[in-house]
Amino acid sequence: MPEEGVAFEARGLVAGYGGKPILDGLDLVLPKGKFIVLLGPNGSGKSTLLRTLGRLLPVSAGQISHEDHPIARLPAKALARRIAVLAQGPIAPEGLRVRDLVAQGRYPHRSLLGGWNDHDEAACKRALDLTGMVELADRPLDALSGGQRQRAWISMTLAQETGTLLLDEPTTYLDIAHQIEVLALLRRLVQEEGKSVVVVLHDINQAARYGDHIILLMSGKVVATGTPSEVLTPETLRAVFGIETLIVPDPETGAPLCIPKQDQSGAAEHAVSEPT
Repeated sequence: MPEEGVAFEARGLVAGYGGKPILDGLDLVLPKGKFIVLLGPNGSGKSTLLRTLGRLLPVSAGQISHEDHPIARLPAKALARRIAVLAQGPIAPEGLRVRDLVAQGRYPHRSLLGGWNDHDEAACKRALDLTGMVELADRPLDALSGGQRQRAWISMTLAQETGTLLLDEPTTYLDIAHQIEVLALLRRLVQEEGKSVVVVLHDINQAARYGDHIILLMSGKVVATGTPSEVLTPETLRAVFGIETLIVPDPETGAPLCIPKQDQSGAAEHAVSEPT
């Protein structure tokens, strides 16, 4: 893979919680300008990997580079101008308006004494426009639907004007209509804006439909990486999720569509108790 095509590269990565490694010696390359899905069962290390890529979780050993720059050496604001992170279940103060939330995305670009300028205003306006939130800019977050709130948070990350977005389970607790709304938005950001988007998902078929590149994890190890067709096979799904599946082409997109078989007597037992 050419160097300019790499968003993240991890070598010998060790990270975890309380001195217990979840990722242990992980080597990984994530392509630039793609919709990348981190997929795997509970406890596989998806969220740990995403948090480590965003430097929300310290690295015990190894190194992570973002577009050929070691992230450990970057000052916090410089990193935030490169990578925007949306954690799972973000919380905002009660009554906060959408436009005020989005304005927080400009923090990495502002100096201690610098005031709000025309570029800040334009960046926020564009972020609201990209997410279809312009008409809701003056609404409080707690007056919005789940899908609208998630789009507001994504607007904040877009106001950072980074080339890379990391999102931890952005569709959790949303109904199917709002899940599709959010995933379609992220897909457009990749296709139309050239963003590198890395997302933790649980739904195999959503990963297959929207993702360009899938990282399949199990117990902190990479089991498979590549396109949905390369990664989502009956063999890998049996090994990782312990289920027997039939793989057929999605009639709309041609992506692999995973259908669990009714008879699961041949599936391997699979249990993981480590934190994600």
